[in-house]
Amino acid sequence: ESRNILFEGNGYSPEWHQEAERRGLRGIKDLPNAFNTYLEENSVRLFEETGVLTRREVEARYEVMNETFVKKLQIEARVLGDLTQNHIIPTAIKFQNTLIENLRGIKELFDEEEYRQMSENQLMTIRKISGYIETLRKNTKELIEDRKIANKVEDMAQRARLYYDNVLPTMTKIRIVVDKLEMLIDDELWPLPKYRELLFWR
Repeated sequence: ESRNILFEGNGYSPEWHQEAERRGLRGIKDLPNAFNTYLEENSVRLFEETGVLTRREVEARYEVMNETFVKKLQIEARVLGDLTQNHIIPTAIKFQNTLIENLRGIKELFDEEEYRQMSENQLMTIRKISGYIETLRKNTKELIEDRKIANKVEDMAQRARLYYDNVLPTMTKIRIVVDKLEMLIDDELWPLPKYRELLFWR
């Protein structure tokens, strides 16, 4: 006897989360907690009784999953920090300097009233870029500190938790600011492929 089990709904919608809870399905939203289910007694017993894995093998897989998760985030965080410090911030400063030079030229050519009208948007952009640069510097420093703290922890599961709770959110904060700079900075200066290029260029 069988029945259709294909699910074609939206697994990310709030309605589905409520439905899943009603059905008794656990909505685990992060990997460290998902890994922990491996070590639950019911899980271990199932693996042992079916001859799939011994308790020791389950524990080994649990350790490897946490280690893999940490290593991937370590690499991504280091690359993100490098790109931000060595490429994004210098590019933002370079573009900001271009705008400042342009404003100086406008001031030389036009009277005070015309300059005020013509420079308003550029001044606002310069202020935005300054704010984004300072935010990136602060967040990159925070990212380095978060990684140092996490890397001192010997227990791999605890380290994975710290990477998820502290490092990953800081990476997200950096990405949000970099996305905003990407929208402002000239294509010719931007050192990386922009989103539209990744999505639509072949």
